[in-house]
Amino acid sequence: MEPVRKGLFARLKDGLSKTRNNIVAGMDSVFTGHGQIDDEFFDELEELMITGDMGVRATDEILTELRDQVKERGIREPKDCRHLMIRNIRRQMVTDEHAYDFEKGPAVVLLIGVNGVGKTTSIGKLAGKYKARGKKVLIAAADTFRAAATEQLGEWADRAGVDMISAAEGADPASVVYDAVSAAKARKTDILLVDTAGRLHNKKNLMEELRKMDRIITREYPGCRRENLVVLDAATGQNALQQAREFASVTDLTGIILTKMDGTAKGGIAIAIQSELKIPVKYIGVGEKMEDLQEFSPDDFIKALFDLTEEEARPDVADILEQLAKEKDSGFRWGD
Repeated sequence: MEPVRKGLFARLKDGLSKTRNNIVAGMDSVFTGHGQIDDEFFDELEELMITGDMGVRATDEILTELRDQVKERGIREPKDCRHLMIRNIRRQMVTDEHAYDFEKGPAVVLLIGVNGVGKTTSIGKLAGKYKARGKKVLIAAADTFRAAATEQLGEWADRAGVDMISAAEGADPASVVYDAVSAAKARKTDILLVDTAGRLHNKKNLMEELRKMDRIITREYPGCRRENLVVLDAATGQNALQQAREFASVTDLTGIILTKMDGTAKGGIAIAIQSELKIPVKYIGVGEKMEDLQEFSPDDFIKALFDLTEEEARPDVADILEQLAKEKDSGFRWGD
């Protein structure tokens, strides 16, 4: 008998197990281990969050909000802070109802990232995902700098069952993009996925390459949807945040792909990156299989990370009233 395949949420929950055991278990011990809400209580939470790679900025904003909520609501029991902390963490995540509009096509999606973060794998998985949805997909092997990059990408293209445009090693990446754009238009492709070189040690060359690609796409494919996705290895923690900053300094990033979330306890970086850079995580990798690269849902991420039930994941009455008050700018505050 074949094993039952787990659903998307179950795989996400499994993939976040190391992070859950690291960050969430520690938080829960603070909520249950303290008899009162005092400076020591907040200091322990702060240390846990920062060491869990949630970032200094996000941590500060989350705990500042929690302190205000404790004061406004007259909360005395640490355990009563858990649901507030979870909601505050959720608010740090960037959401946009149009985040995946580019998938409707025609679109050109540039994937950017240093070697070793899973960029080639992500392109292959995205190609397979889009094709399974009935999209016509094309891959452009524009990382002509790294030896064997085209060969590796070709293997993923074959696996996904999509065509690839490539050139000889050392060729001008912009020429590959030109050929790929021409092919995409001629074949009425829905999504063109472009692999790019990730030479952060020489930002000047990288910036010039990206500028040339941008000019070609703008000139040759006017009206197409555009995406620049940076691929980051979640296991590198704060190094991933720094890489995102570096790439954001040379191009306009529209989203993030976080890979290898299943192999790390540093999953808090998903919160830190969005809080620091205000760039949404759009895909998250929680395994080796094609289907293990998932569209990122902040709500599902929080639900899986904190192992919440459907009831626990819903906002409570106080949160709803507060949100309504803010939206109407009425000045109403819970507890008034």
